[in-house]
Formats: sequence, C-alpha cells, structure tokens
Amino acid sequence: MSVLLALLLGAALCPHVLSLPKGTTEPETVTQDDRNNSTLVGVLSLARSNTDFAFSLYKLLAAQSPGSNVIFSPFSVSMALAFLALGARGSTQTEILEGLKFNLTETPEADIHRGFQQLLRHLSRPGMPLQLNVNTAMFLDQQLDLQENFRQEAQALYAADAFSTNFKDAAAAEKLINNYVEQKTQGKIKELVKDLDTEIRMVLVNCLFLKAQWKTPFDPHDTYPSNFHVSESRKVKVPMMSAEDIRVPYFRDEVLGCTVVQLPYRDSSACALLVLPDEGHMTKVEAALLPGTLQSWRDSLEMRIITLNLPKFSISGDYDLKQVLTELGFSSVFSQQADLSGLTQAENLHVSQVVHKAVLDVAEEGTEAAAATGVKIIPLSASWYDTIVNFDRPFLVALLSEDTQSVLFLGKVADPQQA
Repeated sequence: MSVLLALLLGAALCPHVLSLPKGTTEPETVTQDDRNNSTLVGVLSLARSNTDFAFSLYKLLAAQSPGSNVIFSPFSVSMALAFLALGARGSTQTEILEGLKFNLTETPEADIHRGFQQLLRHLSRPGMPLQLNVNTAMFLDQQLDLQENFRQEAQALYAADAFSTNFKDAAAAEKLINNYVEQKTQGKIKELVKDLDTEIRMVLVNCLFLKAQWKTPFDPHDTYPSNFHVSESRKVKVPMMSAEDIRVPYFRDEVLGCTVVQLPYRDSSACALLVLPDEGHMTKVEAALLPGTLQSWRDSLEMRIITLNLPKFSISGDYDLKQVLTELGFSSVFSQQADLSGLTQAENLHVSQVVHKAVLDVAEEGTEAAAATGVKIIPLSASWYDTIVNFDRPFLVALLSEDTQSVLFLGKVADPQQA
C-alpha cells in the first residue's frame, strides 16, 4: 500500500492588507549591521527565482478559470515546497528545486534552504508593529517516525512543528489540522482540509497570516457606491474607496497598455502594486508577467499626485495545485517514483495533494484604525496636475516586501463581489 503525503497551504491577509517589518539597520551596532546585511544578501538571492515561480504559477491558475478572481501566496507555496525538498532525495529533490525556478548550478541546495531560513527570520522579527505569522507543521501518522536529521533541519531551517496524528480516525485528523490552521490564521481559514484520503499518513501544512494598515488610510466617509465593469456586458455595484490628491509612485506603461500605482503600508517596508490594464489588455499584460517586467515597472515609478478610486473587497482562492505543479515540472513527486526517503523510512511515500487557500481583504482602514484620520496638505496648484485612476475594471495586485523583494501575495480582482 502506498503511503500518501498531503501538502496543505493557507494564507490570510487580514483584515485590510499587510505591512511588514522595516528592514533597517543601526549603524552604531556593527554586529546587528552584519547580521542584517547577511540576511538581506541571502534573501535577495532568492527573489528572482521566487518571482519567476510566482508569475508562472499565476498564469496557470488564471488560465484555469478565465474571468474569475485569483489570489494566492507565492511565498507560502514556495516555502512549503522547499521544505518538502528538504526531505526529498535524488531526482525528486532536483525536480522540486528546479520547479521552483532555482538554477542548482548557481545556487546549491543548502544555500536555498539557508535563504528561506533567513527570509523567514527577517520577516518574523519580533518587536515590530504588525502581526506576521508564518507557521510550518507536520502531522505524522502514529506509526511513522521522522528521520532524526530531517526533524532537526526542519526545526532549525523552517521552525517546523511535528504532531502525532491518528489518520485512521479521519474526522479527528481533519479537526486537528483545521483547528491548527484556523488558530494560526486567526479564524480567516476555517476548513483547509476535508475528506482526507484514508491512505494518507502525513500532512505538511504551511500557514501565512499578515495584518496591518495602509500608510495613508482611506476615509470611510469618502466611500461611495459605484459600478465595476466585470466585462463589456456585465457590471456590478461595489463600495468604491476614494482618495483625492494623494502623492504616490505612478507609472503609465504605454507599451503594455496599463497603469501602475504603488501604495505603501504604514512602516513603508511593504507595498501593494496595483496594475490596471486598459480595456481589452488584460491578456497582454498577464502574458508579460515576468521578473523583468516587475523590475521595469518598479524602476519606472515616479511620484505623482492622483485621485485614486479603488474598490473595497474581500476575495479568496481555494486551489488543488497538483495539476498546475505537474505542468511546471513537478511530476515524480506525485508518483510511485517519488523519493522522499529523507523524511521517513516508510517506503513508497509520495505526495497525493497540494492544497492552497488564500484570503485577501482590502478596506479603508488598517489594523487599529480608530484614530487613523489622514490630514492632507498639498500645494494649491496640485489640482491642475491631478491624474484620476479608476480601478473600475479587472486589475492585478501584488503585495511585496520592499527590503526582501519577495512577492507575498499575487492575484487578480476580476469581480469584487465574487466569493
């Protein structure tokens, strides 16, 4: 009988959008300088590969359901698969890491795991004004034992926990896993796993939860009902947030036919990159999503005073990633040929599912927004130069960590009313 492993991923960005720890150093503390600089060198070396994987995965997910919302956490998926590679051997390990877009000639396996370790530590530093929780856990059948070397590396590199689980009692196993995920995502993801295969003997879970506030919150009094054009023939009423005369990074891409606006979060170490394709240009913009495109957009941003209209929305994505990962080169890991002998001595261990669920809420205010009222002071002549950007049709959103250049969330808002 095969021994099955399910890889489950949950990501919640709540309640309004994220902010991340600020990547600054203290010049007077040489030891801290060295530590932070070393960390950033390590995580920046992962950025291009992670971004390449993020866009490749996005294109496949978007193609599965044209016209539907897309939201997922490339950070969560990449980290979980890299964690799985820690227990893989031979061609299976190579397949996973190359599927994650790493060039193993340039970046050895050990450096990849150290890079994720540094990234995890950098994003989870204590004492920051935010909530950021990244949790990795293994739910292991009572009859299986982890390889001791894997157990140690899993804890040291990915801070992973291990829980003994009775998978013969499927209902109890589902409750244990779902309770863990619900707790780690503060109730945003309540049912990550259901109908567990009776042959499953191990479940790997990665949960990501982020919560904070915009640097300049939208005034709720300025939110108004407006039309969102889902398609040429269909429109829906949405609560449209509005901010007049705000100064933000802006770029008009005439080649691809889209407008790019960047909105910072409170401590400015993270941002939301909003991409609004012209009418009929979504497919063209999606096809151009590459690491170089993202870098070009960000390099081209210039400060501009604009009036911004952005819908208030909550969207979620629930995916079985097995098929799309197979298309990206992950094949043997799902088959009887998988070599996961670094995890446990159990024979014929292979992955049966990779499930990912993400939630993204965008609203006017932030985490503790009771007194978050912005006072706008602008030159009297600003209105002469005002540019109006209406996100009243499908658009793309990428949530980025500024200092690590990591794509934390990526998606498309095709219909703000779509559950």
